[in-house]
Order: sequence, then structure tokens, then C-alpha cells
Amino acid sequence: MKLRVEDFPTPLRPLLQWLRIDFRSVGSPSALGLLIATVVALAGSLLADYLLVKLGVAVFPSTKGFVHFRFSDYSKLTIIGVIIACVAWPIVAQITSSPRWLFLRAAIVVTIVLFAPDAWIWHQGSSGEAVFVLVWLHIAIAIVTYNALVHLAPVRRAFRGRHARA
Repeated sequence: MKLRVEDFPTPLRPLLQWLRIDFRSVGSPSALGLLIATVVALAGSLLADYLLVKLGVAVFPSTKGFVHFRFSDYSKLTIIGVIIACVAWPIVAQITSSPRWLFLRAAIVVTIVLFAPDAWIWHQGSSGEAVFVLVWLHIAIAIVTYNALVHLAPVRRAFRGRHARA
């Protein structure tokens, strides 16, 4: 059974339409493209994290030794986040005819939501400079991951036979 916007309660339909969730997939990324994009997103995000931490400590020497600047700390969370995004990309491609449009907005919203733990860390007494660097780590991960997925694992139009239904 294929989902349709009409199958949802009437009050939800405007939200689905606004989000361009129309359940009219235009295709999906290839498995190989998704694998390559995942590897690139992981490597690129971890490299960006590493470089931003080094830059952050150079610009704000007082942040040296900050617990969240340890590779073992930020790499676990980066890997989890990137894997979630890489799983989400083909799902997004299946629920909308505008996958890049929706995925970009989802990436922005998720990135903003992920600022909440940073704000909590700051509220608990961590330095503003260290938290500022953490915010940039989130932004870099989002940029790297989004671009790896949409460019290296683009949604490919599904082949439809001559007699397939529209």
C-alpha cells in the first residue's frame, strides 16, 4: 500500500504540503553512491572537526584541554550523526518529489536543534569560546554531510517501463 497525503488526517495535510511530503518519489540514490557518500561524509566531517578544534585552541588558548575537544569525545557523536543523516537521505528520497529541498531544510533544523546541548554545556559553566567552536563543528558536519550525500549519492530517477502507471 502506497501512502498518499490524502491518507493523513485533514489537519496534517497542510503541514505535509508545506514540507513537500507528497509520497511521490522521483527515485533513490544508488547503493554504491550512498556508500561512497557515507565514507566521504564521515572522513570529511571528522577532518573538519579536527581542524576546527585545532583552530579553536589556537584562537582561544584557554580552551586547551576542554573535554569535548578530545577526538574520542567528538568523533563518536560525529559518526552517529553522520550515519543518521546517511540513513535519512534515501528515506527522504522516498517520501517527496523534492528530496534536496526537504533534506536541506531538515539538515538546517537538525543542526539548530543540536545547538541545544551546546547551550546546556555553556549554561553549566563551560567557556563561551569552547562552545562557540562546538557550534562550528555542528555547522561543518552539516555542510560536509549534506553536500556529500546530494552530490555523491544523488537521487536517480527511477526507471519506469513504457506501460508503467504515472
